[in-house]
Amino acid sequence: MADRPEAPAPGGIVVFDGVCALCNGWVDFLLARDARGRYRFAAMQSPAGRALLARHGLDPDDPASFLLLDEAGAHTDSDAIVRVLAGLGGPWRAAVLARLLPRRLRDVLYRALARRRYRWFGRRDACRVPDPAQRHRFVE
Repeated sequence: MADRPEAPAPGGIVVFDGVCALCNGWVDFLLARDARGRYRFAAMQSPAGRALLARHGLDPDDPASFLLLDEAGAHTDSDAIVRVLAGLGGPWRAAVLARLLPRRLRDVLYRALARRRYRWFGRRDACRVPDPAQRHRFVE
Protein backbone atom coordinates (compact mmCIF):
# COMPACT_ATOMS: atom_id res chain seq x y z
CA MET A 1 0.00 0.00 0.00
CA ALA A 2 1.16 3.53 -0.65
CA ASP A 3 2.44 5.36 2.41
CA ARG A 4 -0.54 7.70 2.25
CA PRO A 5 -3.34 6.20 0.12
CA GLU A 6 -5.45 9.29 0.78
CA ALA A 7 -2.92 11.37 -1.16
CA PRO A 8 -4.39 11.49 -4.64
CA ALA A 9 -2.58 10.49 -7.77
CA PRO A 10 -2.25 13.35 -10.29
CA GLY A 11 -5.75 12.51 -11.56
CA GLY A 12 -7.02 10.82 -8.45
CA ILE A 13 -7.93 7.57 -6.80
CA VAL A 14 -11.17 5.86 -7.78
CA VAL A 15 -12.67 3.66 -5.07
CA PHE A 16 -14.97 1.09 -6.70
CA ASP A 17 -16.97 -1.99 -5.75
CA GLY A 18 -14.56 -4.81 -6.54
CA VAL A 19 -17.23 -7.53 -6.80
CA CYS A 20 -19.66 -5.58 -9.00
CA ALA A 21 -19.53 -6.54 -12.68
CA LEU A 22 -20.65 -3.04 -13.76
CA CYS A 23 -18.05 -1.37 -11.56
CA ASN A 24 -15.30 -3.61 -12.92
CA GLY A 25 -16.48 -2.75 -16.42
CA TRP A 26 -16.14 0.93 -15.45
CA VAL A 27 -12.55 0.30 -14.31
CA ASP A 28 -11.81 -1.53 -17.59
CA PHE A 29 -13.31 1.42 -19.50
CA LEU A 30 -11.07 3.87 -17.61
CA LEU A 31 -7.95 1.75 -17.97
CA ALA A 32 -8.51 1.56 -21.74
CA ARG A 33 -9.06 5.31 -22.14
CA ASP A 34 -6.76 6.80 -19.52
CA ALA A 35 -3.63 6.83 -21.66
CA ARG A 36 -1.95 9.34 -19.34
CA GLY A 37 -2.45 7.05 -16.33
CA ARG A 38 -4.17 9.77 -14.32
CA TYR A 39 -6.30 7.42 -12.25
CA ARG A 40 -5.42 4.76 -9.72
CA PHE A 41 -7.96 2.33 -8.31
CA ALA A 42 -8.86 0.77 -4.98
CA ALA A 43 -11.52 -1.88 -4.50
CA MET A 44 -13.77 -0.88 -1.61
CA GLN A 45 -13.40 -4.38 -0.21
CA SER A 46 -9.63 -3.97 0.14
CA PRO A 47 -8.09 -2.58 3.34
CA ALA A 48 -7.04 0.59 1.48
CA GLY A 49 -10.47 1.03 -0.11
CA ARG A 50 -12.27 0.47 3.20
CA ALA A 51 -10.00 2.99 4.93
CA LEU A 52 -10.54 5.61 2.22
CA LEU A 53 -14.33 5.20 2.36
CA ALA A 54 -14.42 5.40 6.15
CA ARG A 55 -12.09 8.41 6.17
CA HIS A 56 -14.56 10.24 3.94
CA GLY A 57 -17.72 9.33 5.83
CA LEU A 58 -18.89 6.45 3.63
CA ASP A 59 -19.86 3.04 4.97
CA PRO A 60 -17.44 0.42 3.60
CA ASP A 61 -20.06 -2.28 4.26
CA ASP A 62 -22.71 -0.51 2.15
CA PRO A 63 -21.12 -0.23 -1.30
CA ALA A 64 -23.68 2.12 -2.81
CA SER A 65 -21.37 5.08 -3.31
CA PHE A 66 -18.64 5.81 -5.78
CA LEU A 67 -15.70 7.81 -4.44
CA LEU A 68 -13.11 9.87 -6.28
CA LEU A 69 -10.25 11.48 -4.39
CA ASP A 70 -8.44 14.11 -6.42
CA GLU A 71 -6.50 17.32 -5.95
CA ALA A 72 -9.77 19.18 -5.30
CA GLY A 73 -10.93 16.79 -2.55
CA ALA A 74 -13.41 13.94 -2.21
CA HIS A 75 -16.30 13.53 -4.66
CA THR A 76 -19.11 11.00 -4.63
CA ASP A 77 -21.77 9.59 -6.89
CA SER A 78 -22.64 11.53 -10.05
CA ASP A 79 -20.18 14.35 -9.32
CA ALA A 80 -17.38 11.79 -9.09
CA ILE A 81 -18.38 10.17 -12.39
CA VAL A 82 -18.54 13.52 -14.19
CA ARG A 83 -15.12 14.55 -12.81
CA VAL A 84 -13.52 11.24 -13.80
CA LEU A 85 -14.89 11.37 -17.35
CA ALA A 86 -13.95 15.03 -17.81
CA GLY A 87 -10.48 14.22 -16.46
CA LEU A 88 -9.89 11.82 -19.33
CA GLY A 89 -9.71 14.84 -21.62
CA GLY A 90 -10.59 14.99 -25.30
CA PRO A 91 -14.25 14.45 -26.09
CA TRP A 92 -14.84 13.09 -22.57
CA ARG A 93 -14.62 16.67 -21.25
CA ALA A 94 -18.17 17.08 -22.58
CA ALA A 95 -19.31 15.07 -19.54
CA VAL A 96 -19.36 18.36 -17.63
CA LEU A 97 -22.60 19.11 -19.50
CA ALA A 98 -24.25 16.61 -17.15
CA ARG A 99 -23.91 19.33 -14.52
CA LEU A 100 -26.71 21.17 -16.30
CA LEU A 101 -28.98 18.68 -14.52
CA PRO A 102 -29.36 19.41 -10.83
CA ARG A 103 -27.12 17.22 -8.69
CA ARG A 104 -30.12 15.99 -6.74
CA LEU A 105 -31.64 14.53 -9.94
CA ARG A 106 -28.31 13.10 -11.13
CA ASP A 107 -27.76 11.43 -7.76
CA VAL A 108 -31.29 9.97 -7.70
CA LEU A 109 -30.55 8.36 -11.07
CA TYR A 110 -27.13 7.20 -9.85
CA ARG A 111 -28.61 5.69 -6.67
CA ALA A 112 -31.32 3.87 -8.64
CA LEU A 113 -28.64 2.24 -10.79
CA ALA A 114 -26.41 1.54 -7.78
CA ARG A 115 -29.21 -0.28 -5.95
CA ARG A 116 -29.90 -2.52 -8.95
CA ARG A 117 -26.40 -3.05 -10.33
CA TYR A 118 -25.94 -6.59 -9.00
CA ARG A 119 -29.33 -7.67 -10.32
CA TRP A 120 -28.84 -6.07 -13.75
CA PHE A 121 -25.12 -6.64 -14.34
CA GLY A 122 -24.10 -9.40 -11.96
CA ARG A 123 -21.71 -9.91 -9.13
CA ARG A 124 -18.32 -11.58 -8.96
CA ASP A 125 -17.38 -14.04 -6.25
CA ALA A 126 -14.16 -12.15 -5.51
CA CYS A 127 -12.52 -8.81 -6.21
CA ARG A 128 -10.65 -8.39 -9.45
CA VAL A 129 -6.97 -9.18 -9.52
CA PRO A 130 -5.19 -6.71 -11.80
CA ASP A 131 -2.93 -8.16 -14.43
CA PRO A 132 0.79 -7.53 -13.89
CA ALA A 133 0.89 -4.74 -16.48
CA GLN A 134 -1.82 -2.81 -14.61
CA ARG A 135 -0.87 -3.64 -11.02
CA HIS A 136 0.86 -0.26 -10.54
CA ARG A 137 -2.50 1.44 -11.17
CA PHE A 138 -4.11 -0.21 -8.12
CA VAL A 139 -3.76 0.87 -4.51
CA GLU A 140 -3.08 -2.23 -2.43
